[in-house]
Amino acid sequence: MVIGLRFYFLRQALLNMRRNLTVHILSLGTIVACLLILGAFLLLFVNLNNWLGHWGSALSMSVYLKDGTSAYKRDKIDTFIRSLPGAEIRRFISKEDAMEDLKAALGEEADFLDKLTRNPLPASYEVVFEGPDANSLNPEEIKGQLSSLDGVEDVQHSRQWLNRLEGFLHIVRLIGGIIGGLLCLCVVFIVTNTIRLTIYSRREEIEILKLVGATDRFVKAPFLLEGMVQGVLGGGITLLALFLGYVAFSWKGITLIGSVPLEFVFLPAGYMILFFSLSVALGIMGSFVAIGRFI
Repeated sequence: MVIGLRFYFLRQALLNMRRNLTVHILSLGTIVACLLILGAFLLLFVNLNNWLGHWGSALSMSVYLKDGTSAYKRDKIDTFIRSLPGAEIRRFISKEDAMEDLKAALGEEADFLDKLTRNPLPASYEVVFEGPDANSLNPEEIKGQLSSLDGVEDVQHSRQWLNRLEGFLHIVRLIGGIIGGLLCLCVVFIVTNTIRLTIYSRREEIEILKLVGATDRFVKAPFLLEGMVQGVLGGGITLLALFLGYVAFSWKGITLIGSVPLEFVFLPAGYMILFFSLSVALGIMGSFVAIGRFI
């Protein structure tokens, strides 16, 4: 009996959506648009956290050389770097290699580089610190030692970028929280008005059901399921759209300050479940508001 009643409620909810198909399609499209913005912020937040975790667990440096540095001075710099605890020279980048890397990064926009009369890019070493002592190293002290070497122009390390990104991540979290809250309210508002229109279209049927003794639960259940179905469809379509966008526009590994390439990843399973559950909860919440006000 209970199972049959649930099937009846679900069938009624689907019939309501079919009778007001245009309204529900427009509503669903708006919900998906709102959730896509929220999902994009979540995807950005997850990857920023992932990148911060990579940079926080490893130390890497780029040592830039002055133009005209002799082979003798370069050998001294090379020897000093190799003497540092846990240091490994991942790559030496000549001025020509640096220009080729820049052209490869710019792609079709790199034509203007051919008009340069000289190569302004410096040669550099990409240095990675590995091993159990890497986390205990003082990057500023090592930077000072390297900067004092004859022939070294500048030194940058990954912890500098880590500090900048932590501040940026705090701003993203704050902006994402504000925008996310507004978007959630927007989804609830959309579902509420959609269910209100459905209730209005069935007002005579609802009056008859109440007259013959139907309980409030019996009358309200299909509308609650209707909001839940909208939440399910909205969350599912949004996650699919996010994944297709991730596959189509997925970034290559990002290498910064000589570190291991950082991959742009999709939402982990836990975040997808949380996002989908939020979508369903917003749909149900919008239904509750609608039936509480109009029934």
